Amino acid sequence: MKTRSEWLALCLLLLPALACAQEAYPSRAVTMIVPFPPGGVADITGRPTAAALEKVLKQPVSIANRPGAGGAVGNAAAATAKPDGYTILMALSSISVIPAADELFNRKPAYALDQFAPIALISADPTLLVVHPSLPVKSLKELMALAKTKPGQLSYSSSGIYGALHMPMEMFLHATHLKMRHVPTTGGGPAITAVLGGHVELTAGGPAAISSHVNAGRLRPIVSWGGERHPAYPQIPTFKELGYKDVEYYIWAGMFAPRGTPEAVLKVLRDATRKAVEDSDFKKTMANVNSPVNYLDAPEFQKYWQADAKRLAALVKVVGKVEDKK
Repeated sequence: MKTRSEWLALCLLLLPALACAQEAYPSRAVTMIVPFPPGGVADITGRPTAAALEKVLKQPVSIANRPGAGGAVGNAAAATAKPDGYTILMALSSISVIPAADELFNRKPAYALDQFAPIALISADPTLLVVHPSLPVKSLKELMALAKTKPGQLSYSSSGIYGALHMPMEMFLHATHLKMRHVPTTGGGPAITAVLGGHVELTAGGPAAISSHVNAGRLRPIVSWGGERHPAYPQIPTFKELGYKDVEYYIWAGMFAPRGTPEAVLKVLRDATRKAVEDSDFKKTMANVNSPVNYLDAPEFQKYWQADAKRLAALVKVVGKVEDKK
């Protein structure tokens, strides 16, 4: 039988091994929060990203849809999650808008941007304005002419007030001095469903979310918020081409972890994401929805995010206070 001293010596020898075992990451499943319902850009991007990450991390990466308040509910859940690498977030550009809107209304913020640690940018696509095929317009000029004869009568859906689809529409309406009725929903998927069902006439949508419906003739794209024409829609002009130089907007999808996540864990996630976006199945899935990969690692993504957040915060002030009238 070992003496107390011998047991102590044995424990001291085992401590480094135990510490290594405890520090190994990941040792269990990772949850990716998507702050919107299925069918929108965040979900369509998040699912293939999660599948590709699983191959690299050798652990399950499950999707948890947490919709509500234009993405604020899911974003806040990720911001306050335990910073251990087992909860990550697939967010859209609207992550930057919500705190700016909270400040505008002088209300308690749902979260602060410094509660997140960037991992990687996955995609950054210009939104496209799409209409229901029954609407008798095939160009921006025709849409504007129709809207002028029916001020406040044409309706558009969005992913929520100040959300990733609401902001480009407000940008368009402010530039053209048009009035339309805003119908906010819980996410990009429901916003598109509202148009498909004929409940509203139009919406803004990311290529990943609208491509299958455009191909099937269920939606008609008429103009893009891009700086240049989208390669999948070369026939669709941009607002800038048509004379609206400041009407440019991108809906990007990026991965984050809660602030305070250990650097070693963040490095594993960054390295895994770098490999995941090179996965052939991932690339094929993204190409199928006309959403090219625009990967940026954390340092570059941080700079991109900061610049975009500043621009969007300024846009919120231009748009002003928008109340949910439902």
